[in-house]
This record gives sequence, C-alpha cells and structure tokens, in this order.
Amino acid sequence: MRWTLSEEQVAYQAALRDWLAHVAPSSVVREWLDDGDATGFEQRLLAEGWTGVGIPEHLGGQGGGLLEAALTAEELARAAAPSARWLATALAVPALLGRPDLATGSLEGRPVVLLIPAERLPSRMRPLSLDAAGRVTGSVPRVLAAQGASTYVVVVERDGDRSLRLVAADADGVHLTPRRLLDRSRSVADVTLDSVPSEPLEGDVESVLAEISTLSAVLVSADSLGASERMLELAVDYSKQRHQFGVPIGSFQAVKHAAATILVGVEAARSVVYFAAASVQAQGHEYEMHAAAAKAQVTAEAARAADSALTMHGAIGYTWEHDLQLFYKRAKLDEHLYGDPATWNDVLATALALVPPTT
Repeated sequence: MRWTLSEEQVAYQAALRDWLAHVAPSSVVREWLDDGDATGFEQRLLAEGWTGVGIPEHLGGQGGGLLEAALTAEELARAAAPSARWLATALAVPALLGRPDLATGSLEGRPVVLLIPAERLPSRMRPLSLDAAGRVTGSVPRVLAAQGASTYVVVVERDGDRSLRLVAADADGVHLTPRRLLDRSRSVADVTLDSVPSEPLEGDVESVLAEISTLSAVLVSADSLGASERMLELAVDYSKQRHQFGVPIGSFQAVKHAAATILVGVEAARSVVYFAAASVQAQGHEYEMHAAAAKAQVTAEAARAADSALTMHGAIGYTWEHDLQLFYKRAKLDEHLYGDPATWNDVLATALALVPPTT
C-alpha cells in the first residue's frame, strides 16, 4: 500500500523543505554543529511557526495532526537540522493537556522538557523519588534538549504510587552535565535533582507515558525516513560522479543493487510512517502496534541504509567535509533513540494476541 498525502500536506512539506533549503543549507548546518550552538536556528524555527505545526491551537500550536508533525520531522532530518528542542517540545505535549499555559509557553520560547533518558522507551521510565514535602531526588541520564529548558516534567514515585511533577529547571539542586553525541544535530545532558521542590501535574502517569511512547515512535521513525531519503540521493549522485576503470561506479551491478535496496526501504518506510501517524492520530484499532512496528522496522532499515550508502561512498563519506556523515550519524542515533528495534519488537510481540496452533 502506498500512502498518499493530501494537497495541503504536500504543500506544507514543500514549503518547509524550501524554507530549510534557504535557512539551513548543509554548509550552514555544519557551522552550527561545529560551534555546538543551534540557538539561532531554534529561535527562528519557533518564531516562524514551524514548531507549532501538529499541536492543537488551544495549546498554542498551529493546528494539524501527527501526520503534519511527522512531515516536519522528516524534513528536519533531510536537512540534518538541529531538532532536539523541537522533538522535546512535541513529546511534552501529552503531559501538558491540563496546563495549556505551559504548553503555550513552551511554544513561545520557554521549553518544557520531559526527564526521560534518550535511549529508553518512555513508558519504561524509572521514576525518581518524591518525599512528603514534595521534593524530588534522583538522576536521569542523557535527557534530550535538557539544556535551555525552563521546566522539567518528572516521573516520580512515593509509597508505590507514580505521578507526574513539575520542576523549575533553574531551581536550587538541579545539576546538568552535558554529553557529546556523535550525531551533533541532537543534544543531551545528564540531569540530577537533589531534593528539588516540585508541584503536581494532573494526568494519569501511565496513560501519559504510553501516549508519549507512541508519539516518540512515530516522530523518530519519520526522522529516519528523512535521513534515508537524503542518503539515497547522495549515494546515487556520488555513484554517477565517481569513476573506476574508466566508467561511473553507478554502472556496476553491485552498486545498482545497493541503491535499489535503499530505495525499496525508503518507499516502504514512507507508507509505514505515514500510516502509523494517521493511525495514532485517530486512535484507531491497534494504533499502538502500528507505532511500534514503524519504530522497529523503519529505524532498523535506515541504519542498514546508512551502512550501504557509506560503502558506496567509501571512506570519503565519513569525513566531516562530506554531507553523508551528517545523515549516517543521524540514522544511527535514531535506531536507538527512545528504544531500539529489539525493544519495540518486544512491545509488538507482547501486544499481539496468541493464536492457538492448528491441527
């Protein structure tokens, strides 16, 4: 099945792609990553309204649904644009439905970030401890976009009961330790809370974390799709330029097969990601399994495509001056971001009904 976008969705995708081509060409992106500071881009993405696409208007967003948000993720990845803050903002929305003021503030430059390890399935987050006075203690490693946040949403536990709490990022007792990723287009930091004051956040913690999990699965899968598309384009272009034995390497059967395999993966991923986004948005039958399948299959295939594209380029593809390395590293991080394929396959297997053997 091939998923077809509406005219409005096609127009939105084209508009964002054109905007990114103007604002974030690869040479400029490389400068941001060299400097380790993408604040200017993040502020412009916010100011021009792209961050709010896919977020309801009553929460300060531009409207649209998860499919539009997935298109945003896809295009940001195609440009290798810094996207940690965008993704962190989008994932925090399910926790803020009872606090539209915080959701709106997050879209106006006061980011709300979930304290969840970047490599862990959100629904399997280990809670921090909460004392009788409402103070939170504990550490969360490798939190996406932890730096620059104004507020943290924390999963806590007291006397066996789990709940959500809000913590001011600049409160006494909050300590951040930045971590450097191989993929510089995303950022993480370890966050330690030492008896930090907090306030309650309404919402069923299990339902919120389950929703954030499916949301992360779709958006990270869409990011992988965008990276794969760009790696395919780069590999094909390079195979036409690079000559061996007096002919382009693209004329070799092995190179043709490698490119065709990546193409098949990209086209399959496109339908899987768009369908999963629409299913989760509609809360359709088995939508959680659709999200799990997208995360498990699309990110794993993108990681394989990265290896194939690098093989087609040779060592030059991994040099800092070549664009391929930007997307290679991005795809490799996406494979493990918010749960690796094995974890999501486990989620999928657990959700499937057991079928008795036939005789």
